[in-house]
Amino acid sequence: MQNISEIEELIKLISRLPGLGPKSAKRIVLKLINNRDELVKPIANVLATVYKNVNRCNSCGSLKSNSTGCINCDSSKNKYTKICVVEDIADQWSIETSNIFQGYFHILGGTITSVGQRKEDLLINSLVERVNRDNIEEVILATSATVEGQTTAYYVQDSLKNTKVKVTKLAQGLPVGGEIESLDDGTLFSAFKNRSDLISNSD
Repeated sequence: MQNISEIEELIKLISRLPGLGPKSAKRIVLKLINNRDELVKPIANVLATVYKNVNRCNSCGSLKSNSTGCINCDSSKNKYTKICVVEDIADQWSIETSNIFQGYFHILGGTITSVGQRKEDLLINSLVERVNRDNIEEVILATSATVEGQTTAYYVQDSLKNTKVKVTKLAQGLPVGGEIESLDDGTLFSAFKNRSDLISNSD
């Protein structure tokens, strides 16, 4: 292969994407180079637009566009009483695709014990603010069934103890060590349907 620095840098970047290694990255780069006008130019334009206009919402952690604002936070169109708390955006997308939950999402942005992740880095304080501001009746903790996920869930639960919200967690159907984004729709449905109470401060 010719030693072209721009191509090598592109291969390195693409190989860092999930599920891709150097060989797969090389095939993708060759496909792009052989279809410059059909692929390279439009992809470059879209990536530039996404980089400029799409960011994470500071309140709920979901993705938002500068042109439309945060759809997940918008209570003017849909008045929900439930918030589903997940670790990352991939979990949100998995649950949305399954159509088993009708409500708002809150994306923490990781877990407490993740490498380099501090409690202060997670959007927990903004969750408490949303619960109080939007009259939320139930918070569903949909963190992964891993040590990190459960530790985070307990911390979120503790942070909500002074609110009047009911806190539940996914129950049967969620295997130990299972991550939300890897579960099929049937397993997710069972986990939501059989969720269990953690705390209820409505009395």
